[in-house]
Amino acid sequence: MSRPRIVIVGAGFAGYRTARTLSRLTRHQADITLLNPTDYFLYLPLLPQVAAGILEPRRVSVSLSGTLPHVRLVLGEADGIDLDGRAVHYTGPEGEEGTLSFDRLVLAAGSVNKLLPIPGVAEHAHGFRGLPEALYLRDHVTRQVELAAASDDRAECAARCTFVVVGAGYTGTEVAAHGAMYTDAQVRKHPMRTGMRPRWMLLDVAPRVMPEMDERLSRTAERVLRQRGVDVRMGTSVKEATHDGVLLTDGTSIDTRTLVWCVGVRPDPLVESLGLPMERGRLLVDPHLQVPGRPELFACGDVAAVPDLNQPGQYTPMTAQHAWRHGKVCAQNVVASLGRGQRRAYRHRDMGFVVDLGGAKAAANPLGLPMSGPAAGAVTRGYHLAAMPGNRVRVAADWLLDAVLPRQAVQLGLVRSWSVPLESSSPEVARVPGRPERTGTDTGSDISKDSKGSKDSEDSKDSKDSKDSKDTEQAGDKPGGESAEAQPGAEPAKARPGVEPARSQPGGEPAKARPGGEPAKNQPGGEPAKNQPHGGHANKGQSGSPRASGKPRRAVEAAGPRPGRGGSGKPGKASRAAGAGSVGKRPTAPSGPSRSAGPPTDPGPEPPANQPPPGPDIAPGPVKRTDGRAAEGDS
Repeated sequence: MSRPRIVIVGAGFAGYRTARTLSRLTRHQADITLLNPTDYFLYLPLLPQVAAGILEPRRVSVSLSGTLPHVRLVLGEADGIDLDGRAVHYTGPEGEEGTLSFDRLVLAAGSVNKLLPIPGVAEHAHGFRGLPEALYLRDHVTRQVELAAASDDRAECAARCTFVVVGAGYTGTEVAAHGAMYTDAQVRKHPMRTGMRPRWMLLDVAPRVMPEMDERLSRTAERVLRQRGVDVRMGTSVKEATHDGVLLTDGTSIDTRTLVWCVGVRPDPLVESLGLPMERGRLLVDPHLQVPGRPELFACGDVAAVPDLNQPGQYTPMTAQHAWRHGKVCAQNVVASLGRGQRRAYRHRDMGFVVDLGGAKAAANPLGLPMSGPAAGAVTRGYHLAAMPGNRVRVAADWLLDAVLPRQAVQLGLVRSWSVPLESSSPEVARVPGRPERTGTDTGSDISKDSKGSKDSEDSKDSKDSKDSKDTEQAGDKPGGESAEAQPGAEPAKARPGVEPARSQPGGEPAKARPGGEPAKNQPGGEPAKNQPHGGHANKGQSGSPRASGKPRRAVEAAGPRPGRGGSGKPGKASRAAGAGSVGKRPTAPSGPSRSAGPPTDPGPEPPANQPPPGPDIAPGPVKRTDGRAAEGDS
């Protein structure tokens, strides 16, 4: 008898726990394959500490091959699932295609950034879902404080020292709390010439900070934020974002260069293409995490609508705690479906929540006991050390060093603004130079074909920053934009100053009238303006809309690396084949350059004019829950 084949899609909290538990329960009697774009599991709760310079990126990244020795790791991103043929089609990081056959399939693809139809946000804000975004935010905040300290212009200093975080959930609250401490430490060493201090703002349409938590914990978190000078504004959100700042719903205009978008998450659109019953973008499953009518298919984590047996009629919220517990139960039920053991229904017990507010401050309610101050800080850090599947000693060492040594506030310049667009379908991996990614909103709105904002985000921001300071930063380092329609993919970039695309470059056009004579030929990494992420019209698939979810993914060509997810979104490709019960590939996007053209050039401190245009800055935003369900939120 052949060994059963189990394929797990995604290595977030749910997928990682499923793989680890299956490896133990099957006792090497099954072939377990884990499909994920990255080779690590990301411990998201500690990501704000990476942005604040407390932890190094590798501390929150746990090696999959190192901690799952009996699980086969396949690097790639799922493009389509043929349920009748029992096969998962994927594309690897270098464009290679492959197929994984399965007897049991576990979907644990995770979630992606949740967007709202707010003008300018898609162009000038950044999310906070992956390591590249955290590294970019740390560099960007450091740069803004350094430029402000060197400026004599009070208006410019005030704009650079103002940081707007939209979304007062777990992520947004922790980002604002840690960010305020980080910038205050910088200013103590290098005071502003104008005598100003950094200003952090936290916005949300909800009536209080962290509405998902107990009201006493919410009050504790808000008190700590206000003590650190954070301007907390509840019942307020962003009405419009521009390259000069943001306009709030209360009519206030804020000059800022930083907009961090933490409104929450939505399920990965992969599951929508299955054509199975859904609940607000999540795949409906029974209490055993099995899809009704499909005994071979299981789903867990953010992509699964799991009935909450403790609250009939509701579904478990999209949080890391539930995803981690889903993974264990799912693995037990997969093994039971193969004839070993008994099935279990998912039933959870609320063990409480912890929120790290930086320093010795935290808000926690372990086993329902509200705590604050240093005691809550100790409980919070102890919980994280216990929950992490690896790197515990290194994390504890970094915490100890941070307590006795000053933080290193330096710009590494490893991630640029255009590498981490808000609309990226895979925030865990930064965009590679010269290989554009198709993006789209998850609000389902059409992308304007005649948009002014796409050109503004490429040209006007660069020119403005070059006037503001000698150290020109990325164009996307300032919130800005014209309208919600001015999103990536709106209008081909035309007439960029001083440069025309080169035909000999991969996918390009001839360089004409370029100073100095001959057109550029075979330059590695080149990308014509018309093929940049802001350059093509939205490509709608056979259904007439970008992917079934309204969020198109980029096509992966032979050269294009697929962005990593570790529980995030997946780019799509052209429709693969079909038949009843099968899922084809997703809509295609303009091709990227060929790998044969050579390695992409180093963008340096400023990306070449023919590289993908810079994206916006990080900005989180509030989500108002009116139905009482936590169907979309921080995971």
